[in-house]
Amino acid sequence: MNKKWAVKRLTINLATSEMEKLEEYCQKTGRPATDVIRELIRSLEVDKLKTIQQTSPVSPIAKFDQPLRETIKLN
Repeated sequence: MNKKWAVKRLTINLATSEMEKLEEYCQKTGRPATDVIRELIRSLEVDKLKTIQQTSPVSPIAKFDQPLRETIKLN
């Protein structure tokens, strides 16, 4: 990967459990947190959201949250 990109800094707040999970993953894989977060951002399905927005009056977030809501109802 070409490492010549414009640098933008992002600060996020994580719960202790989220930070512990990230740290554990990084330790086990030997990868820095920055690389892991970049990979997760790249995996976001932005194109799919655009298609849903254009074809549906329902919020695109609602469609992606539906499985989560169903899981919460079941538990």
